[in-house]
Amino acid sequence: MAATVRRQRPKRLDRWAVMAVLLANLLALSDTLAVMSVDLGSESMKVAIVKPGVPMEIVLNKESRRKTPVTVTLKENERFFGDSAASMAIKNPKATLRYFQHLLGKQEGNPHVALYRARFPEHELGFDPQRQTVHFQISPQLQFSPEEVLGMVLNYSRSLAEDFAEQPIKDAVITVPAFFNQAERRAVLQAARMAGLKVLQLINDNTATALSYGVFRRKDINTTAQNVMFYDMGSGSTVCTIVTYQTVKTKEAGMQPQLQIRGVGFDRTLGGLEMELRLREHLAKLFNEQRKGQRAKDVRENPRAMAKLLREANRLKTVLSANADHMAQIEGLMDDVDFKAKVTRAEFEELCADLFERVPGPVQQALQSAEMNLDEIEQVILVGGATRVPKVQEVLLKAVGKEELGKNINADEAAAMGAVYQAAALSKAFKVKPFVVRDAVIYPILVEFTREVEEEPGVRSLKHNKRVLFSRMGPYPQRKVITFNRYNHDFDFHINYGDLGFLGPEDLRVFGSQNLTTVKLKGVGESFKKYPDHESKGIKAHFNLDESGVLSLIRVESVFETLVEDSPEEESTLTKLGNTISSLFGGGATADTKENGTDTIQKPSEKKEAGSAGVPPAPEEEKKQKPARKQRMVEEIGVELLVLDLPDLPEEALARSAQKLQDLTFRDLEKQEREKAANSLEAFIFETQDKLYQPEYQEVSTEEQREEISGKLSAASTWLEDEGFGATTVMLKEKLTELRKLCYGLFFRVEERKKWPERLSALDNLLNHSSMFLKGARLIPEMDQIFTEVEMTTLEKVINETWAWKNATVAEQAKLPATEKPVLLSKDIEAKMMALDREVQYLLNKAKFTKPRPRPKDKNGTRAEPPLNASDQAEKVIPPPGHTEDAKPISEPEKETRSEPADAEPLELGGPGAEPEQKEQPTGQKPTLKNDEL
Repeated sequence: MAATVRRQRPKRLDRWAVMAVLLANLLALSDTLAVMSVDLGSESMKVAIVKPGVPMEIVLNKESRRKTPVTVTLKENERFFGDSAASMAIKNPKATLRYFQHLLGKQEGNPHVALYRARFPEHELGFDPQRQTVHFQISPQLQFSPEEVLGMVLNYSRSLAEDFAEQPIKDAVITVPAFFNQAERRAVLQAARMAGLKVLQLINDNTATALSYGVFRRKDINTTAQNVMFYDMGSGSTVCTIVTYQTVKTKEAGMQPQLQIRGVGFDRTLGGLEMELRLREHLAKLFNEQRKGQRAKDVRENPRAMAKLLREANRLKTVLSANADHMAQIEGLMDDVDFKAKVTRAEFEELCADLFERVPGPVQQALQSAEMNLDEIEQVILVGGATRVPKVQEVLLKAVGKEELGKNINADEAAAMGAVYQAAALSKAFKVKPFVVRDAVIYPILVEFTREVEEEPGVRSLKHNKRVLFSRMGPYPQRKVITFNRYNHDFDFHINYGDLGFLGPEDLRVFGSQNLTTVKLKGVGESFKKYPDHESKGIKAHFNLDESGVLSLIRVESVFETLVEDSPEEESTLTKLGNTISSLFGGGATADTKENGTDTIQKPSEKKEAGSAGVPPAPEEEKKQKPARKQRMVEEIGVELLVLDLPDLPEEALARSAQKLQDLTFRDLEKQEREKAANSLEAFIFETQDKLYQPEYQEVSTEEQREEISGKLSAASTWLEDEGFGATTVMLKEKLTELRKLCYGLFFRVEERKKWPERLSALDNLLNHSSMFLKGARLIPEMDQIFTEVEMTTLEKVINETWAWKNATVAEQAKLPATEKPVLLSKDIEAKMMALDREVQYLLNKAKFTKPRPRPKDKNGTRAEPPLNASDQAEKVIPPPGHTEDAKPISEPEKETRSEPADAEPLELGGPGAEPEQKEQPTGQKPTLKNDEL
């Protein structure tokens, strides 16, 4: 028996382990019932969610639009986002921030910072000497870094998603441009941390678009590779991507569709914004020419006028995409002077001629990086709003040499939908069909180090070494291990970008520092002193390029090996316990797995002697046959990182920024709450003043009561106009509570009178039906009776008491003036109805589930019927109101009915007033009443 118990223990432990995992998963699901994606464009963003019952849906903002401007207006006491902020760009251009993502991860000397200053001169950019970056200097008190502004936008996007999903959301996938380098990606992650978002992944927007395209065409993907080119020209930049779709075999789910990024080309400044800026400059020139000779100022010096011109240029670009010409017009552009000018598509194309010449550039870069030619591309698909410009399509079509360009994808929402699909796949709360995504490294990364070498006896020199860590267009996420074999003391190595020759000179300047990190190792020499008799297997540095494309150094360790022989002594108790626990969960001595370049260490297995036929060898022979095994020792090495491209915000600074954003959010919520309280007070005053003149309110109030209420309302209105702007939320709520208390009696009397007809009619109806039900119940013969006398008497008592209460209360109410508090209350009527209905329902339920008693049969097989004139069968009848119990009983039906056999199923009681079905009775048989013949 003991052996049986021991055999069962592993299964029980296994079940407990499974239950623990399931419980952990359930706990994790409780906080992740909805996930979101943010497609963060230069000009606008699209937010999508997945939640139970809502597979994938684009979130509507407060204006019920599917895309929201990435715009923030920051004032001393309030903030505006989205469309509200975009409208504020005209009134307060200095405090309205747009296109700030172009400053992420860039130091003050970057050409893009100078370009931003030239495009938006109304913004004052301050300098952060610690990180060599810039920040927005709106006022002496208002200073925000680009990461903080982005954090505000991400927090706002989450509020939109939570309002749409009607539940909290903290997990998100955020899109970033494919050309973002390490510094830019880390800046986005820091902004998300400030906003309190848990980033499941930063996904490249071109990858998200390709995923959306593949998910909705899953059935068209097979083992044959299909190459598709996506040309994405948005507001700020252009990215061309070559994607290969095909099904591949996976270990987890068998054959599944896969997308692989094969080639990427981009232009950081080619987009719709640059076209609009060219148009704005053209319109400004036309306006200045119209006012020539009037000694007017240059319109370019007026930020508000330039903001109006940029908005008009945006509209004009859209209209000219479908029309040959259009009239640009702005009322009161500057100094109350209107502007009106005709612009043709030909003029627009001439203004942007050099931009259109750059359209084929990303295509050539993508083909070069993919090592493909145009003949291998099956389809070219347009993405992004700026691809709607006809000249862009014309130049691109000529560049790719295709008959037509694909437009079978939602150019605005594809990236958001792909990102939210990835969010659902990464979340533990949802199960989606697998779709393998293999993204590609745009910028290669390598490790550089210098060591001493002895080329000739006695002559030592330094040798600079480079090892590619992640190659260009190599897949990620991926882990790599670099082994340094010839060091036995502390040393440094460097992590830098590899060959960036595919970037032009200007792109290289925009790219920033090509040096990422210097790594200083401490403790290498001590590790060698600790294991003098072991063979060194090198210093191993473990790197990870995660799903977001962010590089990290996981750990550095010094590895040693030595040969040891197994001791013939018996294993220790702890070893036995460890082996036992491993065996319970299916574990055992397994070989170390090889991980992206790490050495695989195999543990030799024991071999049986030939011809032993399963007989274990003698202990002495087993000891002789066991070879020496390798013992591996790993010593953790201290690491000091010196970031060279752009220092991350220290944890203290990051916490301060997060708190700053949280305080602003709380301030906004308090402001919204105060505005809501002020609006509620104002609405109550106006609505109540209007009600005082309505007939139903005048009927239940005296002139003095109305004058008192009107006076208090007028005083509150005056207070709200004069002092309300400085009143707190609490003061406004208290004032509203005071007025509601004053008007409570008046409103109560009106509401009660509105409810009386309906409530009294329902009570009368219930009383009548209950009386008919009781009357029918008393007509049931004693042999078939299913109700007791107590039950019927109780119902009768409740009916009579309800009739009496209703008649007395209605009569008392009729004597009261309408201006007094009523005694007939709707809640009392409802309580009486509930009490009466409860008694009737009790009897109905009893009748429904009670089976009829079998009746005795006479010798001839017919059912014995009781004599109708028997005194003990007399039926008790409820006297109608105003009559005594001496009233005559109800007479027999004139038409006789057929009696049912003794084994008939009981029928449900009919409703009040239901007519029983009459059937002819055979001659000589007395009628009987069935349960449904009441």
